[in-house]
Amino acid sequence: MKPLKEFKEYLENGTAKRISPNNERAKSLISESERKIHSLKERIEKIGVKDTNANDYVEYCYDIIMLLIRAKMYKEGVTTAGQGSHEAEVAYLGMLGFDEKETRFMNELRYYRNGILYYGTILDAEYAFKVIEFIKKIRVKLKKVLAK
Repeated sequence: MKPLKEFKEYLENGTAKRISPNNERAKSLISESERKIHSLKERIEKIGVKDTNANDYVEYCYDIIMLLIRAKMYKEGVTTAGQGSHEAEVAYLGMLGFDEKETRFMNELRYYRNGILYYGTILDAEYAFKVIEFIKKIRVKLKKVLAK
């Protein structure tokens, strides 16, 4: 897994670009994130976390976080497109004041989620628990950033 560039590099190479802020789109992404977190909690309570559903939970957690990152980007008038767009969105965490450890873990999560979708990566319950704990912390921080 290659290290992330700084977000400004994604702006310079055209992966990210400035747009007009879109608060309505941001609200819709936040709403979808809330729907997904409630669904995730319900699934964990009813089914639990097992090796057989670890990939599902990791993907769900990734989606929840990315929706919040994108919401903040829309509020600030930034979007991404094309190859490297998910990397740019993860790099945007640095612009929001998240520390290197959090950004690195989110990039790892992006990498594994990509592996699930395209390369048949199978994750275990132990990693899913780690991701679930991560989302609890980062989600709170992202919501504070979104409130600004």
